[in-house]
Order: sequence, then structure tokens, then C-alpha cells
Amino acid sequence: MKGNKMRTRVVLRWTVVWGLNLAPAAMSAPADAAGPESFVNPIAEGADPWVVRDPNRPRYLWCLSAGNRGITIHAGDRLSELGPGRLVWRAPESGPVSQQVWAPELHFLDGRWHVYFAASDGDNANHLTYILRSADEDPFGDYELHGPLATGDGADGRSPNQWSIDMTVLEHAGRRYAIWSGWDETGSDRQFLYAAPMASAVELAAPRVLLCGNDTYPWEYTEEDRRGRGLNEAPQVVQHEGRTFLLYSCGASWLPTYKLGILELTGDDPLDPAAWTKRDQPVFVSTPATYGVGHSCVVPSPDGSQWWHVYHAKRDRTPGWQRGIYIQPMMFDPAGFPVFDTPVPAGLTLTRPAGEAADSLPLPFADTLRNPLSPPNYAYYGHHQSLAHDQSGLHLGITPDEPVNHYRSGEKILLAGTPPPNLSAEVTLHFQGRADARDAGILFRASLPAVGYDAQHGYFAGLIPATGLIILGKTDGRSWSELARAPADPIDPTQPQTLRVTVQDDRIEVIHNNQARLTATDT
Repeated sequence: MKGNKMRTRVVLRWTVVWGLNLAPAAMSAPADAAGPESFVNPIAEGADPWVVRDPNRPRYLWCLSAGNRGITIHAGDRLSELGPGRLVWRAPESGPVSQQVWAPELHFLDGRWHVYFAASDGDNANHLTYILRSADEDPFGDYELHGPLATGDGADGRSPNQWSIDMTVLEHAGRRYAIWSGWDETGSDRQFLYAAPMASAVELAAPRVLLCGNDTYPWEYTEEDRRGRGLNEAPQVVQHEGRTFLLYSCGASWLPTYKLGILELTGDDPLDPAAWTKRDQPVFVSTPATYGVGHSCVVPSPDGSQWWHVYHAKRDRTPGWQRGIYIQPMMFDPAGFPVFDTPVPAGLTLTRPAGEAADSLPLPFADTLRNPLSPPNYAYYGHHQSLAHDQSGLHLGITPDEPVNHYRSGEKILLAGTPPPNLSAEVTLHFQGRADARDAGILFRASLPAVGYDAQHGYFAGLIPATGLIILGKTDGRSWSELARAPADPIDPTQPQTLRVTVQDDRIEVIHNNQARLTATDT
């Protein structure tokens, strides 16, 4: 299903009925498209992506900020799509942890899940680090809030406590350490990498240690060539065959020049700055096609035979934080050093991670989500603040009253799995009184979905209240080709509209409010 392209409110009631049973649908590819073993980027909207393999079940768990006011966890058997998500924590209406919820990371420690994140009272200068700890091994269960952690100065780490974001966890030689990005002093707005030993998963054991300078090389500056200021953030641990690395983002996250540098632990003590060696060149930089790359993590493929790099990139070159999530393979060279290559462009066909099913089965974790309103096994492509579902149906393409880094992208939902080639699909559309609304409708025989307008291979049938038309066409991942159009049965935007597509071999029929309106063939 696909939402409208303009800023209108479109609600789609989830009443899709497939020709054969209620099987998962909407992912079989046209004959001229890449096969089901392929995918394209960006796989989702978002920033500061974090994904881990669940040690208790064969699935991936993504952890993301929800509108800067909550934390969502997504679960799925594929790395190439987020899968359904559930809001596991909502920020309070006011107080020190009520706003600017940034960069959550999910870690399974001591038999329970822990989410490390930064939050404030709405003033960035008050950002500190907090932890959610689960009640048990269920990542979708109840969480208890802990913190803020003592990430400041003095023997107690709070004299005073200091600004901190992007905390991650390093386990080395039987000990556990917290590593984060913090200000060197109150109000400085100068970000450095710090570390401290952990007394437990929710408490630091000693004051912070500065790991390195933030302006060792010209490319670490916000404006490069030693202009602006040095800035280090988003540390991420990469461990492989006995070597420990610390990826970090540097430069300005709001500019296309954001990039990744790397430290290696060449000594024995992670709390000794001399034990870390900084590489003199960045390891991952922007290209003309994909830019503003950073805040990444590394995760194995489903079968464990490959490594994949997960990162965000900017939506456009305008300063700001509108971003999408990309994944691509990476490797380690013969000496064991991580090699990230160059960022892949949007729309480039890649082979799915090794061991990833090209045809998803009904997901065993669906009951864990405990949300009866969730459609079965779907993937959403669009800004996370443009999707919601409640008792009235599935709401696609609604802009929130106070959006955060929001953008429109032809929002769409696709059901996973392969349906029969010949089928019938029906959806009820609610345009909520918007006579000027643009298109909304059904995507079918679709493959290679990504975030963006026309960013899928397949067919689309839709209604356009603004022009009173029914349209039918196809997309190749970048552009739209119209197959047919016809005047619609009058579209009353205040009333539900039923749209049905019936596909038989090369013949496509579109029915609006139980009346056949369009028929076309396409080889």
C-alpha cells in the first residue's frame, strides 16, 4: 500500500484480502526486475541506527529513537528490512529525560536487555546518559529507567556531571567499559571520546578518562581543513580475531562531510589513552551520490559468514538531520583491519546478506509484539513519524503536529513473502476530508522497495481526489510510467473509498467502490 505524495492526511484501513487465504503478499517481482535474492538502499528512514543479533532467538533487533520522545524496537529475520516495531518506552511529558531522546543502543548484558540513550529536558546543554533495563529476557517487555550515569568530573563523576551522548559498551579481557561522546567542560559544545569502567550494567565505577583529541587531523573538523572545531562522537566497538577497534563519527553530522574515523586498542588497558592508536585517514567518507555518512555499527549476516556495515546518510545536501538507513557488506583485510569500501548509492541492487531468506515465512515473534493491530509481517518504507495504527485502522502519510526531522517520501507498506502471481487485493482508503489529496492505493507484484518516491519495482493502482482520477502504472525504482487512467466514480473525501486490484497473468483490472473502472495489459 502506498500513501500520497503531498502533505495530506491519508488513512488506510487494513482490510487487505488476498485471492488465496490470508497469505503474506506483495513481494513477487516483475519478470524484468532483479530476483528475490536482491535488495536496495535506503532500507529505512532514520538516524543513528543500531542493530544486533538476538542471542536468544534467530532474529535481528533494531533499536531506534521514536520522534525524539520514545524508543522503538523492531524485530525481523532479515537484516535488509526493519520488520514490525513496538514502542517499548515513552518519555515523560516533562523533566530531565523528557525530550531529545537520541541514539539508543540495545545490549544484552547479565541476562537482561539494556538500552543506553541520551535525553534532556529540551535544552541540548542538559543531555545526559540514561539506561532502560528489561525485567527479563524479553526485549518487548517492561523496562525500568536508571540514571543519569555519572559522566562528569570529580571523584564522584558528578562534580559536575557533564553532557554525554552516544554511549556504547566495550567488553575486554573480562571487564566492561562504557565509552561515549561528551563535552570537556560545562557549556563548551566541544565533543570528545571518553571511557569509564562499569560497576554494573547501570552504573559507572570510576571517573571518566579522555581517550584522544578530537582534532588530531584536519578531516576531524566540522568544516575540515582545520576550520570550525574538532568533533568526535558515536563510538562503536568492532572486535575481530583478537583485535579491538573503535569506530567514531567526526565532523558535522548536519553536513555532507560527516565521516568515520577509527581507533585501535594497541595496548592492554582501554582506560589508558596511550593504548589507543588513531588511524591517520578516515575509513568511510561521502561520495557525490551518498553523503553525510556516519554513526554506524557492524553486524554479522544471518548465517554468520559475512559482516555488514549499517549507517545513516543524509537525504539532501542542505544542512540538517533528515536521513536514511543503509546497509552494505564490509570485510577485514588479511591483517584483520576492517575495510568499509565506499558508500553505496541509493537504488543500487545488492545481494541479500548470506543466510537471509528471500521469502519470509510467518514470523514466530509476532505474538511477542503483543499488538493485535499490527498487520502480519510487513515492512514500512517512509519516515517513522508518518505511520501509526489504532482501532480505526492503519494511518499512512500523516504528518505529526510537531515533526522532528520529518520528510515525505511516498510512504509505503509492503507485506513480506511471495503471493500467488494471480490474485485480488482490496483496501479501504480514508482521505479525511482532504479534497486536494494526492494519490494513495495499492502496490502489487512489487520488489526492491526502498525509502523514496517510486523507490520500488512494480505496479501501482491508486485514487487521486485532487484530480478525480484512477491511475495505473509501474515504477522501475526511480521513475513512474503510466499505463492507464480514467475518471473515478466521484471521490467523496469524507467517505471511505474501496479500491480493488485483480491480476490475471498480464491483465490488470482496477475496481473502485465495486465498479470496474480500468483494465490494462502489460507484458
